[in-house]
Amino acid sequence: MHDSDLPDSEIPNRSALSAADSAAVCGPSGLAAQGVDAIERLSGVHPGHRRAHARGICCRAVFRPNGLASAFTGAPHLQTQETEAVVRFSGSSTDPALADLLSPAKGMGVQFMLPDGTKPSLVGTTVPVFFARTPESFIDIIGAVHRARSGNLGPIDLVKEVISHFSESRESLMAAKRLKPPASYAESHYFCIHAYYLVDAAGQSRPVKFEWVPDTGVRTLAADAAAQQPDDYLEEELKLRLQAEEAVFQLVAVFGEDGDPTDDPTRAWPEDRRRIDFGRLHLTEIMPEPEGLLMDPAAITRGMALTEDPILHYRSAAYAESYQRRRKEL
Repeated sequence: MHDSDLPDSEIPNRSALSAADSAAVCGPSGLAAQGVDAIERLSGVHPGHRRAHARGICCRAVFRPNGLASAFTGAPHLQTQETEAVVRFSGSSTDPALADLLSPAKGMGVQFMLPDGTKPSLVGTTVPVFFARTPESFIDIIGAVHRARSGNLGPIDLVKEVISHFSESRESLMAAKRLKPPASYAESHYFCIHAYYLVDAAGQSRPVKFEWVPDTGVRTLAADAAAQQPDDYLEEELKLRLQAEEAVFQLVAVFGEDGDPTDDPTRAWPEDRRRIDFGRLHLTEIMPEPEGLLMDPAAITRGMALTEDPILHYRSAAYAESYQRRRKEL
């Protein structure tokens, strides 16, 4: 894979990667390709689709910041001027035909469209932590799931098998196990699992994580009600909702303290950390997915910096690898 094969607007931000790290994750036999290969072995190749979060729906949106972030960062989309955005909701499955109910964790990617052409993104999921700490363990865990599934293990035994060999996955898999079917994409709580640094005008950096919290609160379905829903019930519900009213999410910044890990997405921060509302995201209407849309969580702008989290950097390279493959399939 070569960055020159990507449109300029879709080249991932790897500013925090060293040359050696970049070569390791981006080369044809590097970790990015190995990770995408592992996902393809898990549930096959679905030409033209993302290798993860394959099925999704996009919305136009406007983010209206309240100005409270300006004390912590010069990021232009977090000041006082509203910014247009693209939002993509999705299931977590690699199979675009899988019913909404069968894909427990849901995703919400937000790409801010800044006037200077940059497109910082925040990528969230309904599970608050990731299941792998490093690119290498990500590949190993996906391989272990593939082998366990080949042995016809049920969902509960599959989780036990993975946790027994990869203790770092425990918190994520147990959180996924506790998930209840969502009533709506617009009434789910999304965690941007990686830590970032906000950089203020004096150059001081503060660790932060972000969450998208629905204004209407979180609503789930009982098992019997969920079983009666059509395969695409979340997409259909969102279409009907946005015909009648906007869907609104609060952007919450959670500030880390000394000792809170910034390099390990498998570990949650304590619940008593300082939380500040930075503004609200207003979803206005359904839109076709923009050609070449790539929600890269490592795409940032001035006033922010990437942490040392290896999965954060890895996702940038892996997403570009996935994009390159599906672009060739169209």
